[in-house]
Amino acid sequence: MRIVIDGIVQGVGFRPTVQRVASALGLNGRVWNDGSKVMIDVDDAYALKDGILKNLPPLARIDSIEISEHPMPECNGFSIVPSDHRSAGVSIPTDTAVCDECLKEMRSNGRRKGYAFTTCTNCGARFTLLSSLPYDRANTAMKDFPMCDSCREEYTGMTDRRFHHQTVCCPHCGPKYRLVDKDGKTIDGDPIPRFAEIIDSGSIGIAKSWGGMHICATLDNIDSVRQWYRREQKPFAIMVRDLESARHYVKLTHKEKELLTSPNRPIVLADKVSEDVCRNIAPGLDNIGVFLPYTGMHHLLFDCLHHDALIMTSANTPGEPMILNDSDVMELGADAYLLHDQRIINRADDSVVRIYKDNTQFIRKSRGFIPSFIPVHLKGCTVGIGAQENLTGTVAFNGRLYSTQHIGNGEGIGVADYLRTATDSFISLFGCEPTAVAMDLHPGYVNRRYGKELAERYNIPIIEVQHHWGHAASLMAENDIEESVVLSVDGTGHGDDGQAWGGEVMYSDLKGYDRLAHLEYIPLIGGEKALYDIRRLKFAVDCINGVDSHIFNEKDGEIMRKIMRNSVSTSSLGRLLDIVSYSLGVCDHRTNDGEPAMKCEPLLARGKQIEGFDTETVNGVIKTAHLFKDIPKNAKKEDIAYSIVKTVIDEMVNNACDDALKRGINSIGLTGGVSYNGPICKMVEDAVKQRGLTFYTHDKVPNGDGGISVGQAYIALKRFG
Repeated sequence: MRIVIDGIVQGVGFRPTVQRVASALGLNGRVWNDGSKVMIDVDDAYALKDGILKNLPPLARIDSIEISEHPMPECNGFSIVPSDHRSAGVSIPTDTAVCDECLKEMRSNGRRKGYAFTTCTNCGARFTLLSSLPYDRANTAMKDFPMCDSCREEYTGMTDRRFHHQTVCCPHCGPKYRLVDKDGKTIDGDPIPRFAEIIDSGSIGIAKSWGGMHICATLDNIDSVRQWYRREQKPFAIMVRDLESARHYVKLTHKEKELLTSPNRPIVLADKVSEDVCRNIAPGLDNIGVFLPYTGMHHLLFDCLHHDALIMTSANTPGEPMILNDSDVMELGADAYLLHDQRIINRADDSVVRIYKDNTQFIRKSRGFIPSFIPVHLKGCTVGIGAQENLTGTVAFNGRLYSTQHIGNGEGIGVADYLRTATDSFISLFGCEPTAVAMDLHPGYVNRRYGKELAERYNIPIIEVQHHWGHAASLMAENDIEESVVLSVDGTGHGDDGQAWGGEVMYSDLKGYDRLAHLEYIPLIGGEKALYDIRRLKFAVDCINGVDSHIFNEKDGEIMRKIMRNSVSTSSLGRLLDIVSYSLGVCDHRTNDGEPAMKCEPLLARGKQIEGFDTETVNGVIKTAHLFKDIPKNAKKEDIAYSIVKTVIDEMVNNACDDALKRGINSIGLTGGVSYNGPICKMVEDAVKQRGLTFYTHDKVPNGDGGISVGQAYIALKRFG
C-alpha cells in the first residue's frame, strides 16, 4: 500500500515519527519527502495511519491522507530514504520559538551549555534558513556546517528527539556568535554575556537573530534611541523577559496571553498598564507592542541582563528592508554588534497582531506565520503583487493562497527587489507557472515594473485591481465567498476617477464592484504634502464650509487656496481621522505611518455620543465637512471625536445594509487599514447588528495593505485560474 500525506509534514520530525511508529508495529516499508508531500510505502497502511495520528509531532498538521494499492519494493524493516522533488507544492512549517527542552539544555552543564543555536525537531528556525525543497540540510543555510560525530549520532538515533533534525548542530560544528564594536573590532569575552553588559550600561546595540537584526536598548535609554534613530514618535515594540515581566507593562486578555506565549511568538499589541511605566514607548497611544524571547540568543541574553525588558525594533534604514549583511548593518552606527556566521536566506520581520474580540488582526504577518495559506475553492495559479505600503506578494496555487512575508513600503530602497525575490521564491517552491498577474490600479507604484516582468516572463495577462476592491476581495478570500457588501476604509487608494479613495461602501464580487457610497471629497492641498502637514486638510475643510481659517497667515492661506483648485481630493476615512486629530489638538504633523489617526483612537475609546452631529447621503456622497463647522465649545474632546466618527460610521453602515438587504446578502464586512481601530470596529459591528445583519472582519489576512495581494490573486484566479 502507498500512503500520501499532505499538510505541514516537513521539517517537523514527521518522517522520524513515521519510522518510529512503523518499527514499533513491526511493519516493513519506507518513507520519503516528495516535494511538499510525505510518501510512505508500507505493508499495513491502515495500522500505520492510526499510529501516526496518535503520535503526531507537535508542529505537524495533516490536511489530507490518501491510501492506495501500489507495488512496493522488498523491504526488510522500515527506513527513511532520500527525498524526491517530483511533485510541486510547499509544506514547510514556520519558524517557531525554541522549546523548553532545548532551553533546559542551554542552561545545563551539557555540551550545549550556553549555545544559542540549540534546536530540535520540535522547534527552531526553518523558513528563514530554507533555500529550496525538499526540506533537507543541503537546501538550508546549515549546509555550510557539516555535522560532527556527536550530532550525527543524534541525527541517526531513532529514539533521539533530533532524529533526522535537518539543522542539528552544537558548539563544535555549528554557527557561532561574535561581538564587535562600532569600528568592527572584536570585543573580548563570551559574546552574549558581554553584549548584555554593554546594553545594561546604557549603550545601543544591534543583535542578529533568525530572520534579520534588531536594535536593542534598555527602556530608560529610549530617548537616546529616538534621537539616534530619528524616530521621534514611532511606537517601539519591547521584548520582555517572560510572561510575568509582560504584566508589568501591559494588561493581557486570555487570547493575548495565548498569542504571546504561542510558538509563533508575534508582537502583540496590548493595553498599557500606565503611561508612567510605559513612558515614551508608544507616545499618544493606549497600547504597546510586547513579545517574548523566541531564539536561544534572546533567552541567553535575558539570563544575563539586569533589566526585564528591551526595546527591540528592526534594524534597517527607515522605509527600507531589514538589513541582513554584517557589513551593511555597521553603517547604522550602533555601539556594539552581536553577529553570527549563519546565513539568513529569507528575511522575516517580527509579526505584529492585535486582538478584536475573537479575531486575530494581523498588522504585519511574517515570522512565525509564513509560509501559510488561505484555502479557496478556485484552482489554478495566479500572482498578486500588492499596492505600495506594507507590501506582500501572494501566489495562488492548487486551491490555496500563499502570501510572502512582510516586505515593506514600495518607495523604500531595495523594497521592490525584495518583493521580486520573495515572490519568485514562492513561485519556484510551488513549481507552478502563473496564468495571470494582478496589481494595483495606481500608475505610479514601483512594483508595477515587477508585474510587467512577470507578464513578459510567462506570457500572461495583467489585471489592474482597484485598491479597495482588492481589500474587499481579500476579505472574501479569507471567508471563501465570491460576493460581499463591505466598508473598505483606509488612508489612500487610487480610484478609477483619479481621486484618492478611502471611505468606501462597496458591493463586490470577483468580477467587479459597485461603489455604493463614499465620504465627501476633501482636497489634498499639495498632494502628498497634505498627508504629513495635516493643517492643510483642516484648511481645506474650512474652505468647504466657508469659514475664515486662521491656520495659515493671509499670504500662505491665499497660496493654499490656489493650490487647492488643482489638488487631488480624497474620500478617505483615514484622512477624516487626521482632521479630527488636528482639530482637537492631538496631532498636527505626521511623522510615521498612520500617526494622527492612531492618536485619535484613545479619544474614541473614551468618548460618548453627544447632540449636534448629524449627516446625510446625497447622490452617494456622505457629507462630512460640515461636522467640523460648529463644534460645541464646552464639549469634551473625546465626546467630539466619538460623535463625529460615530455619525459617519452609522451613515456608512446604513448605506451598506440598505444595499445588502436588496441583494439578499445577510452580512456586512469591514476591511482596510482603518479597521485596525478597535472603537471603529465596534461602532461598525454595533450598527450592523442593529440592522439585523451579521458583521465580519479579518482574522487571517492582514486588514491593511498587507492583505491587498491576497485579494488581487483571488480576483485573478476567478478570471484566469
